[in-house]
Amino acid sequence: MSHAPQNSHDHSEDHGDGHAGDVPAPDNGDAGDSSPDASKLHPLHRRLKSFVKRAGRTTDGQARAFAELGPLFLLPYTPEPLDLTAAFGGREAPTVLEIGFGMGEATAHIATVRPDTNFLCCEVHEPGVGALLKRIGEQSISNIRICAHDAVDVLDHMLQAGTLAGVHVFFPDPWHKKRHNKRRLIQPEFVTKLAQHLRPGGYIHCATDWQPYAEQMLEVLAAEPLLRNTAEAYAPKPEYRPLTKFENRGIKLGHGVWDLVFERTA
Repeated sequence: MSHAPQNSHDHSEDHGDGHAGDVPAPDNGDAGDSSPDASKLHPLHRRLKSFVKRAGRTTDGQARAFAELGPLFLLPYTPEPLDLTAAFGGREAPTVLEIGFGMGEATAHIATVRPDTNFLCCEVHEPGVGALLKRIGEQSISNIRICAHDAVDVLDHMLQAGTLAGVHVFFPDPWHKKRHNKRRLIQPEFVTKLAQHLRPGGYIHCATDWQPYAEQMLEVLAAEPLLRNTAEAYAPKPEYRPLTKFENRGIKLGHGVWDLVFERTA
């Protein structure tokens, strides 16, 4: 079965900019929770993932992109520290981690308008990975690498603390129902993990079109002692993040979009 970022909510097919994954609810029957020590942990620690499985179909064009460009731009997951310079062909540049990019439209745009930055992008949805590889080929983009694996494992085992220049988490699944709010990705433990991987001055940029989630994001990010808000509350949309077709449609209908940009303190 192919995979999709867990954040893909009801209008996920309209978001071209990608969706970050969220945390599955605890499952008492899951083997991962069976050890006595694990049972004492917060559900986020026991079951932290950045995606859930979802069926999807890879097109012929995406399959060709996998075959032709995969060897150049796909990084295999290995539980050992990643040499970021080597991963980007010997290029030393600030590295931004993107968690969940959907079909990669915004990712490709941002990489194009920020050519001096390297983008390490985690996504497990095979059609999305294929779509971004296709965009890389069509637009001759060289500063993207894709790890088709759970971003939590990548953070825990491949990326060292204090090495990232930024983290992008765009339009994660808001899990609208109150009883599902615990599944949201932006939770205190995960934000601490992200902050620890940022170098001083590095940033976390989150965006959502669901106001209750925006309010939770603001509360959680503001409570993290390693971070400071770059705005009084919500930030103006940074120029590098494009408006998607869905956003433009929503704005015309009076819907809101909230950006949050927090920086790692020294």
